[in-house]
This record gives sequence, structure tokens and C-alpha cells, in this order.
Amino acid sequence: METIMSVQKNRVQKEKTTEKKTSARKKDHITLAFKSQLNGQLDTRFFYEPVLSAHPEPLKPITFLGKTMKAPLWISSMTGGTVLANKINRNLALACREFGLGMGLGSCRILLEGNSYFDDFNLRSLVGDDRPFYANLGIAQVEACVRDKKLHLIDNLVVRLQADGLIIHINPLQEWLQPEGDKIQHRPLDTIKALLEKASYKVIVKEVGQGMGPQSLRELFRLPLAAVDFAAHGGTNFSKVELLRSKASQRALYDEVAYLGHDAAEMVNFTNQILQQLGKKALCREVIISGGIKSFLDGYYLINRLQANSVYGQGSALLEHARNSYEQLRQFIAGQIKGLELAYAYLKVRQ
Repeated sequence: METIMSVQKNRVQKEKTTEKKTSARKKDHITLAFKSQLNGQLDTRFFYEPVLSAHPEPLKPITFLGKTMKAPLWISSMTGGTVLANKINRNLALACREFGLGMGLGSCRILLEGNSYFDDFNLRSLVGDDRPFYANLGIAQVEACVRDKKLHLIDNLVVRLQADGLIIHINPLQEWLQPEGDKIQHRPLDTIKALLEKASYKVIVKEVGQGMGPQSLRELFRLPLAAVDFAAHGGTNFSKVELLRSKASQRALYDEVAYLGHDAAEMVNFTNQILQQLGKKALCREVIISGGIKSFLDGYYLINRLQANSVYGQGSALLEHARNSYEQLRQFIAGQIKGLELAYAYLKVRQ
């Protein structure tokens, strides 16, 4: 008898708890209904199809740069050579391992000069062997190695870092505006070709926040690159970074330069046209869409618009969390992936 009474008592308590939660939820609905008016704001990039899928399953793995990624999210090149960089890069590397992402290092130029900051970049053991992991140098450094017949320095850099290859960042405007900037003496295209003739590793080419126009993209897609990384206008802009470091007279003279370039959506359109026109002459067919990607909706939209195997990259959004704590970074990335799962279930991109 006591057992039956206990069961009944528990059932009554559960019913009261459920009733209390339902009442609270309904009260929230009434209170928040007036605050939730969207006033005509609508994201017109998608068709929303709510009857075609149950709540989403985990994302399916993808193959990119010859390796498996668990989500189409690339951790874009960050930083190195400072005390804070060590913490940031290690947090990012741990996230790569946990969530199965790809990662590009920040400029490794300092490692061409010595090993003082090697630990900032020595992340392969944290990333894991199964994920894409790339070193990074500026075009000025690659040009110098080509000119001085010291490409072995780059070879050694890639080997020491156990990287899958090298990202070359093309940054003529940044170098021009940087107080300590290097002068680029040859066409970056010629320098890239010279490296590709000798390199035994994969090579990715990117910009640093301005993006690239159709003629530059056409030339790059004709080369046997592993991928092109947009680094489009709309995100972190390193021309603007250098202007902020410059004298007031320099800022006044060149401020408008930071607003030159191409955003990711425009570069997707360029790339679709170029790949269609080149056909089999396009030796590069993988893309990292980066620059101004604010959320999973931006990334989902653009990788589905692009007619090539692609992932989307984020830099500053990840940096903001990685410099604080791994748990904060972890929560942010987990949220992005959950958002992607939702997008794949219910959103169809308007072409």
C-alpha cells in the first residue's frame, strides 16, 4: 500500500511540475509576443521548407584537401610570435581536433629567422594527423626565398611543423601601407609559379581581407593549387589594420584604399563563371570561402552557391573566443555546427 501511495504522490508532483512549467512558458509567450515583432525584416537568401525534414541529424563528414572534416568550417589564419598567440593557437588547435575542422596557421615568417616562437606553431599533435593543417608565409617571404635560391627554408618549415602544405598570403596593399612593409618586386603570380615548380607539398593562395578580382582568380584556378582562399572584403582587413598603426597623415592619404576589393558573394559569382569557362583547364577546384562570414547562415549560403568543393572560413569570430578560454571557444563552435545542422535540414538556397 505504501508503494502505491508513493507512486501516486510522485505522479501528482510530476503533474504539478509540468503544469507549472507549461504555465510559465505560456506566460513568457504572452509577455514576449510584442517584443518579437520583426517589422518586415526577412532573410531572402533561402527557401524555408519546414515539412521536409525531422529535427536534424549530425552533419555528414566531408573530404577537403584530401582529408576528412566533420564540418565545413575552416579556422582561418591567425597569429604567432606573441605571448597571447600561444594560448590562442593552442585553443584553436584543440577545437580542430574535437570538432574535426581544418586549420591554417598565421604567418610563420618568424620561424624562417629562428626557433624562438616555434611552440606557437607546433600544433600538429593537438590538431591530429587526420585533419588539414597548413603553414603560412607572405608572398614577400616566398619571393625572397625564390630570389635567393633558399626554397629549402620553406621545405624545412613545412616539415618541422608536420604541415600538409603552405598557405601563401598575397598582400600588396598591406605591405604598401605597413610602416615596416616589404617591397614586392615581382608579380605574385610569377613567384607562385616558381614555388609550384619545386614544391613537393600542397599550396593554397589567399588574400588578407580585400578579396580578389576575376582576372587574378582566373590565373590562380589555372594553377595546380590545392585551394584558393578568398579572404574577401567584409571581415578583418589588414590594410585597415596597418592604417590604424600609421601616422595621421598616412591614414588621411590612404584611408579609402581599405574599402577597395570584393566581398565573398561577388567572388563566388566570379568563381562559378571562371570554373565553367575554364572547364578541364581549371587545375584547382577547391575553395575556402572566407572574409565577412559572420555566422553559419552566411557560410551555408555561400558554400551552397559555389559550384566547387568548398568550406567556409572564420577568423576574427573565432579569435574573439579563443583568446579568452577554450570552453568559450568550444561553445561558440558547437553552436555554429548545430546551426549548420538546422540549415541543412530546413533551408534551400535560392540560386
